[in-house]
Amino acid sequence: MNKGESKPEKDPVEREIIQLFASGAGDSALRLMMRTFQQLLYKHIRRMVVDHDAADDLLQMTFIKAWQNLGGFRGDSSLKTWLYTIASNQCLSYLKKKRQVFFLPIHDIEPELNRQLKAGSDVLDGDEIHLRLQSAVLKLPDKQRLVFNMKYYDELDYETMSRITGTSVGALKASYHHAVQKIQKQIRNSD
Repeated sequence: MNKGESKPEKDPVEREIIQLFASGAGDSALRLMMRTFQQLLYKHIRRMVVDHDAADDLLQMTFIKAWQNLGGFRGDSSLKTWLYTIASNQCLSYLKKKRQVFFLPIHDIEPELNRQLKAGSDVLDGDEIHLRLQSAVLKLPDKQRLVFNMKYYDELDYETMSRITGTSVGALKASYHHAVQKIQKQIRNSD
């Protein structure tokens, strides 16, 4: 945070979570944090890893890491942004490990994710156009896919995305622009 900048205004639920934790009511803080952010984070994670079971596991790991580190939460960003950061890092680590376990080159995980996408899901199902979009998104490199998902689906602003990813706003805008171009090209070529 630059000199002269104020910390972001906390929403009342986020303040309550932090106050509960600070007062020693950690179980209540965790339950409220999960009720508040579970669905939002699950959708974010699911779009990255596609598989329901993996998304559930990563969501649990996100909350465990948040719980373990909530005492050190400085409030430089909102709790939501902080949780997005943890969830995003969990997704990228999971995808990297999955490639290493199967000795896959960096882009060869896409066919497996695409197979899972086509197998159907409650979060990702939809008409043919939506499936084509999701298939094209899965062809993006992981970090570019993360940026696209946060901007397109989660409707996060570039400043928030910058805090989550540790990437400059300019680089994020360029990444999103390139992702959109790749997706458009992929969809045109699939006709």
